[in-house]
Amino acid sequence: MHIDAKVVKVLREKTGAGMMDCKKALVEAEGNEEKAMDILREKGLAAAAKRSSRTANQGIIDSYIHMGGKIGVLVEVNCETDFVARNDEFKEFVRNLCLQVAATNPAYLKKEDVPQEILDKEKEIIKAQALNEGKPEKVIERIVEGRLEKYYRENCLLEQAFVKDEDVSINELLTALIAKIGENIVIRRYSRFEIGEGLETEDSCCCN
Repeated sequence: MHIDAKVVKVLREKTGAGMMDCKKALVEAEGNEEKAMDILREKGLAAAAKRSSRTANQGIIDSYIHMGGKIGVLVEVNCETDFVARNDEFKEFVRNLCLQVAATNPAYLKKEDVPQEILDKEKEIIKAQALNEGKPEKVIERIVEGRLEKYYRENCLLEQAFVKDEDVSINELLTALIAKIGENIVIRRYSRFEIGEGLETEDSCCCN
């Protein structure tokens, strides 16, 4: 099947995958772009899974200061080699993570980091809300699952929609980068600082 080079280029720009991978995916999908994207995503997930056990002890720490010094972010991302740590696409990914953390202030890195007591409390709140809305008991569990997924998307960095492209999650960006670069890449940690955060204001103090 003939695939126009322009179509391959468009898919490459959208996914970040290599030209040959994009062409193969389009051939397999019989020219359907959405199916081709799914194929590339599945291959990326498989590649990422294979590499996840490999040691990533290189990488970079990047920083971002926003609003004239009102918000600051530090992010550490690890890879396997210093060569990749100097790669422009790797650096761009880390920089985008800094922007993401500054904009969304995620409470956790991944789903597994959410404490069980927090999840239990969220479930109780969701159940109470659903019952107050008059939802039947038999659909409550599905509602809880759906709203917990929304909670993860709002509060976990890897589950969040990318601020520059809300059709893509941070985890999908990470998976695509792993597949493209060919190394295990791990978002290790991040910190976000905001002026006055955690301090009591004069208005909130009780004075005699």
